[in-house]
Amino acid sequence: MSTDTAGIDLDKLFASIDGMDAESFVSFLTADGTFRFGSAPPVSGRDSVQAAVDGFFSSIAALRHELQRVITQGDTIVCEGEVTYTRVDGSEITLPFCDVFEVSGGLISAYLIYMDIGPLFAET
Repeated sequence: MSTDTAGIDLDKLFASIDGMDAESFVSFLTADGTFRFGSAPPVSGRDSVQAAVDGFFSSIAALRHELQRVITQGDTIVCEGEVTYTRVDGSEITLPFCDVFEVSGGLISAYLIYMDIGPLFAET
């Protein structure tokens, strides 16, 4: 699978997420980039996105993504796959996701995650 799509190195992007490195993650976004995770309200701007992502990372022990399909059309990238979360109690859950990125000038201007995150926080 191609890792450099519309100027975005997907391997490095997902490595920053799986490494729970919010600072590195936001370096892939435009300064005024928008980020929306599931049904949560969107946040805009690197500082706000970093704070939101750091907040999420603090609620889990680890995560790892497995990309199954990437589709690019112009400046839009769609990534489909599964993400395995390790909860703070050590249990794991794997959930499907679909991410849509709008790219501008080699950076992501809109990062939209389509998934149901509810099962992650359901009682085990």
